[in-house]
Amino acid sequence: MNPINKVHVQEPGLVVVDVAAADAATALAVQEALAAQWATATADRVTRDPGQPGVRLRCYLDLRQPIASRTARGIAEPALSADEPEGGALPVRP
Repeated sequence: MNPINKVHVQEPGLVVVDVAAADAATALAVQEALAAQWATATADRVTRDPGQPGVRLRCYLDLRQPIASRTARGIAEPALSADEPEGGALPVRP
């Protein structure tokens, strides 16, 4: 995989997740589970590295952005800090 770009982790709450799995369906299912919890810039395909087993994908999470389904499940939303804009944090940067 390519090196992580520092813009993707320049602020607290931004996360880069590299997934390695046996097959594309498994890797994409993990990404889907992450996207159900947090704002996620998702990959639409997996990659294969020559000489390495399985497949890989990278997705980018913003843990600062609430997902509507969290409140539906009774999970408390984090309080906004004074420097965050109304309605949540900045958009996810792929």
